[in-house]
Amino acid sequence: MRALLIGGTGQISMAITKKLLKDGWEVYLLNRGNRTAEVPEGAQLILADINDEAVVAEKTEGLDFDCVCEFIGFVPAQVERDYRLFRGKTRQYIYISSASAYHKPLSGYIITEGTTLANPYWQYSRDKIACEEFLMTKYREEGFPVTIVRPSHTYDERHIPTGIHGTKGFWQVIERIRQGKPVIVPGDGTSLWTVTFNQDFAVGYTGLMGNRHAIGEAFQITSDETLTWNQIYETIADALGVQLNPYHVASDFLAAVGKDYDLTGSLTGDKSNSVVFDNTKLKQLVPQMTTSVPFHKGVRIALDYILSHPECQVPDPEFDEWCDRVIAALEQAKTLI
Repeated sequence: MRALLIGGTGQISMAITKKLLKDGWEVYLLNRGNRTAEVPEGAQLILADINDEAVVAEKTEGLDFDCVCEFIGFVPAQVERDYRLFRGKTRQYIYISSASAYHKPLSGYIITEGTTLANPYWQYSRDKIACEEFLMTKYREEGFPVTIVRPSHTYDERHIPTGIHGTKGFWQVIERIRQGKPVIVPGDGTSLWTVTFNQDFAVGYTGLMGNRHAIGEAFQITSDETLTWNQIYETIADALGVQLNPYHVASDFLAAVGKDYDLTGSLTGDKSNSVVFDNTKLKQLVPQMTTSVPFHKGVRIALDYILSHPECQVPDPEFDEWCDRVIAALEQAKTLI
């Protein structure tokens, strides 16, 4: 079977690329070649910018696919482009949406694919919803063979999940934990969250590929492990062999003072909400989907890689100073009452 992955070397898609090759798929990766050295052996690279529609059409001429997998489509214009490029050329088109598209504020903490899509707090999520609506309209009206996948917080060996971080990523949070500095944890740290290692995600995703029962349907793919934010940060500290020094800050306050970090979207519209994902629908089609890498194992895999690869350790002094200012302001406020 033949698959085209738009991207294919990213945080989610690299694990899928590797699993498809292991499973015997003929795999094409369409990307700009920024991580060419890391492309797994056996994958065929189509060097092109997906946004250059004419070039992509030329380079894929004469090829048809059992599955086209879109990992970097964020706004409707991008999936409209894919529709023009691949209608009639693929038996299935899988679009990566987002679990952040589910209704906020939550009316219930158990999430299924039938949960309403609506997020007034985050443009990113609203754009994902609009992409889904375009694709499902094309399915209903023309039979375009779309499958929607909604991941939640998925990570790989290069990333550590955190509640908040700066514009340069998670590393400065890890440094604060290592140094024993107070680490901002959203809310009181007891809201529920789900993190999924990309190798587990790949099992669920590839199980939907080529599956006729997945056409015209949406699926969430997450771990079955639910943790509080306190447990997530404590697990990171345990893996580092240090004591966590948590500093709990209300999510509304963080959103108000963290506009440079889009915390209204990523917290109010996502991470501050307790969610538990019901993956029954996925497991009916992919019974082999299970949590083989729980967070206490996944975080150690990631830290082993990150601590041995300096390029993953990107300092963010601005975020570090912002954390110090937030904590100092709240400590100061305590003296005024």
